[in-house]
Amino acid sequence: MSDGGVIEYTTFYNKLLRGQLNLPERSENVHYLNYVFIGDEGFALNENFLTPYPQRELDHEKRIFNYRLSRARNVVENTFGIIASRFQILRTPINMKPENICYIVLAICSIHIFLRKRSNFYMSASTVDKENIESSTVLDGDWRQNSSELTPLDRYSARNVPSLAKQSRDEYKTYFNTIGKVSWQETMINAGRS
Repeated sequence: MSDGGVIEYTTFYNKLLRGQLNLPERSENVHYLNYVFIGDEGFALNENFLTPYPQRELDHEKRIFNYRLSRARNVVENTFGIIASRFQILRTPINMKPENICYIVLAICSIHIFLRKRSNFYMSASTVDKENIESSTVLDGDWRQNSSELTPLDRYSARNVPSLAKQSRDEYKTYFNTIGKVSWQETMINAGRS
């Protein structure tokens, strides 16, 4: 089952769909955008959950959006990769009651944040992936050398997507192509990074 299929059975996802996560209102965002979670094509597009545009319908602005979403997902992937490399318990089945596992995860997150702020040796500049704007390449971070390969998961199959979800993604697309534009995104798109 894909990540998108698994998440649909969680309390988190049910609360997200019912608007019970206490996310900040649009009015609290300078650009009046939804506060969102991000995922790959394995997840369902939702008003508060952004996913990439399908490859078959990409125009230039949608390629920019996909590139920017990919960059954000890369930050998450780097963070989880570093944490999983440092805290090996995350690489094995955790033999505890599911309701107690959250304490392990919260403790790991707290220790990770503490070490990031306080230790000069916890991470180096080469630990995380780096984007080379001049060569339009991505250099893998050191954590990837210690990472075991993951089994590919099934992709999410398309369903009828609510119009508010499409509107939310389109608003981010517009933002990434106008006032939220970054100087190097055209170079990266021209190098095939969408």
